[in-house]
Amino acid sequence: MSDSPERDEARSAPLVADFDFALPAELIAQEPPAERGQSRMLVMNRADGALRDTTFAELSSLLNPGDLLVLNDSRVIPARLYAQRMRASDFPAGKIEVLLTEPAGENLWRALVKPGRKVALGEILVFPSPSGAIALEAEVIERGGFGERLLRFNPVDDFFAVLDRIGHIPLPPYIRRDDEMNDRERYQTVFSRERGSVAAPTAGLHFTPQTMDALAARGVEVARVTLHVGLGTFAPLRVERLDQVRLHHERYTLPAQTAEAINAAARSARRIVAVGTTVVRTLEHCALQAAGSPLLPHTGETEIFISPGFEFRLVNALLTNFHLPQSSLLMLVSAFAGREAVLAAYRRAVEQKYRFFSYGDCMFLS
Repeated sequence: MSDSPERDEARSAPLVADFDFALPAELIAQEPPAERGQSRMLVMNRADGALRDTTFAELSSLLNPGDLLVLNDSRVIPARLYAQRMRASDFPAGKIEVLLTEPAGENLWRALVKPGRKVALGEILVFPSPSGAIALEAEVIERGGFGERLLRFNPVDDFFAVLDRIGHIPLPPYIRRDDEMNDRERYQTVFSRERGSVAAPTAGLHFTPQTMDALAARGVEVARVTLHVGLGTFAPLRVERLDQVRLHHERYTLPAQTAEAINAAARSARRIVAVGTTVVRTLEHCALQAAGSPLLPHTGETEIFISPGFEFRLVNALLTNFHLPQSSLLMLVSAFAGREAVLAAYRRAVEQKYRFFSYGDCMFLS
């Protein structure tokens, strides 16, 4: 007999390790496809787990007239910066990598710094431009775990313009190369417009203007939300059980036109198709907030964690890339289509040598 009900519950809770799979390193895409929109696509029927290999170019044929396709229009900022520690006695004192993760108020940004142990509370970091002149200066005003810092920047006329000049596109750590000029365009969706993400909503990277034309010709309605991808994309799950997972919050906006389109689709039982896990998290968070009432336009923050057992209220189909083992995104997809079925699909993708992660291929689940 167990010592306590709490211990029994802990032992039965799903484990992060239950969402592992073997992935050969050579399948992790290091470059985008030669042409946008030419990726492979694995199609999955949630009813029976049936799988079919096709290409992203066939997406419009998988959608029905009247389907509502929802995109995330967040735009990636050049959020990776390189700083020097400024001390009266030893300037310059070594290069520090700073990844801005989210704004936290006027002139305030949360960031990840590396190597974190060297950057103390109260330190001043300076960010040189290519010419060597100091473009930005920031003070460390709060220190967290795992390299997290809160930085207060000295005011400048146009902060984002400075980032465009000195910043780097924050490619994920599994892309083992420096960012290149091509990434400034290819690590953005063609419909991005609201700057604020530090990682791309990668399911949207496959879309081209021709894709959008084909969707319109098919009679598919398109709407947009904004969710700025933040620290959670880069932070591994450092717990053993799913009931211990806590995600960082991310900022989102549900525009009035999109709220109206979703309410109308739900009333008429038309499919709502999410492009990417960021859209799923935004819509399902908003549905939970609405508690059965029609959605209202608003801006807010979400830290929703979707895992098996979650009751989906809005999303009926999902386009998504292949995700990291033991990641919250893989857990979300497993909640949508079943853990065993999704892991079987991932094994099929590995066998068929699909390309994985941000610049890789995609899945369509319906």
